[in-house]
Amino acid sequence: MKPILTADKAVEDIKDGATLMVAGFMGCGNAFTLIDALINKGAKNLNLITSDTAYPDVGVGRLVCQNRAATLTASHIGTNPVSGAKMNSGEMKVTLVPQGTFAERIRAKGAGLGGVLTPTGIGTAVEEGKQKLNLGGKDYLLELPLGADFAFIKAEVADKYGNAFLPGATKNMAVVMAMAADHVILEAEKIVEPGELDPDKVTIPGIFVSAIVKSTLPAANLQLKA
Repeated sequence: MKPILTADKAVEDIKDGATLMVAGFMGCGNAFTLIDALINKGAKNLNLITSDTAYPDVGVGRLVCQNRAATLTASHIGTNPVSGAKMNSGEMKVTLVPQGTFAERIRAKGAGLGGVLTPTGIGTAVEEGKQKLNLGGKDYLLELPLGADFAFIKAEVADKYGNAFLPGATKNMAVVMAMAADHVILEAEKIVEPGELDPDKVTIPGIFVSAIVKSTLPAANLQLKA
């Protein structure tokens, strides 16, 4: 059985300067309860790894807007103008990574690989400072693994062993992040007894989960903003 904790207890060990992965896409699938607890804790100088920074008042975007992130590694920040402003001012160091490369770097960490080779970014600013290899007459960049101290994952249903079901877009980056982080905190809307979750619906096996938290904040009714 995995420990079932309050959100405040679950984030207790996340110290200032920790590296944190947050799964989800445009706020969909963000662990709102855990993010709220982390903000209330006062954690700062976080190294944030997330596919995007959602919106200023939604999910992972709140960590940026409330000055909790010292660095950000992401694929997209366009829907959160605060992220762009902090990047341009130098207040937050931002590393933009093509989304496919982003996913593969995280997967490489979880799989114990030394990196991945990709042609994406050749001839652009993306290749600056990176090792380039030529294989079969084609150039590739060596992209290094990307891991974290902690990961926040949001599930619709989890059993007490930590096996979790994530529907649709909420699973964005969740599986690879669960594999790549040292300590995975799973926020679940519903927690069931072992055997009540259909094995065919398990998106993330419990072996990757460190602790479970019951959602207390409802998922946002997100609509793409112009």
